[in-house]
Amino acid sequence: MDVKLVARTLDLFELFAAEQRPLPLAEMARLLSVPSSSCLALARTLVSRGYLYEVRKRGGYYPTRRLQLLANAINAVDPVVEMLHPRLVELRDATGETIVLGKIHGSAVVYLDVVESEKAVRYSCAPGTLRPLHANSIGKVIFAELDPSTQEALGAKLQFERYTDATAPDLATFIDQIDTARGRGWYANIGESAPELSAVAVALDFGGDLYGLSIGGPTERIRQRLNEHVATLVKAKEQILLTWHKNETA
Repeated sequence: MDVKLVARTLDLFELFAAEQRPLPLAEMARLLSVPSSSCLALARTLVSRGYLYEVRKRGGYYPTRRLQLLANAINAVDPVVEMLHPRLVELRDATGETIVLGKIHGSAVVYLDVVESEKAVRYSCAPGTLRPLHANSIGKVIFAELDPSTQEALGAKLQFERYTDATAPDLATFIDQIDTARGRGWYANIGESAPELSAVAVALDFGGDLYGLSIGGPTERIRQRLNEHVATLVKAKEQILLTWHKNETA
């Protein structure tokens, strides 16, 4: 369940990211669909903490660089993202497709790092994106590595919303797909969340902390190079885990 004030604050920053311009209080309130008094209180709090400033008298509010500086400071010491980001860039350059690092969060998958393809037609997403676990290659390949009791508890929480004809409609079908992923060490999502998008993923186990690494793009391109992408991911996984083990024992 969302905490209203936190959700409203995040909505405000997402609004600025979408509009990319100063917003007068009245317009801010209208776009957020909140009372002007609540919006004023929120704006004043963020101004007092240094996250917003008034561009000029009645010229609207705009975020300062404070949030960006905090995000950069946090990101700079994220050990997994910092270690793997160069690998994501290498994979993007080798495959020509979008590379995603993700992790299970609740009953969804959260994207922690994304390196987008440079092709005009590509899978486009951003860090922080949430995707339904039951229709996501990262979610399924990580789920396959969980212990049975954790799988049972998490599986009971899945809603199995249908996005396409290829989406798993129920827990039984989902478990069959998971068994396939476990048996071969990778999972291919072919049009399960959207017909035009597909991906293939492997799981990374850092001492029991599970992450997923995927190659995603237009379905036809992924189909055509599926075996090649699998081989590339499996090799990358071996190299990543070898590096991690060396660092852990150094």
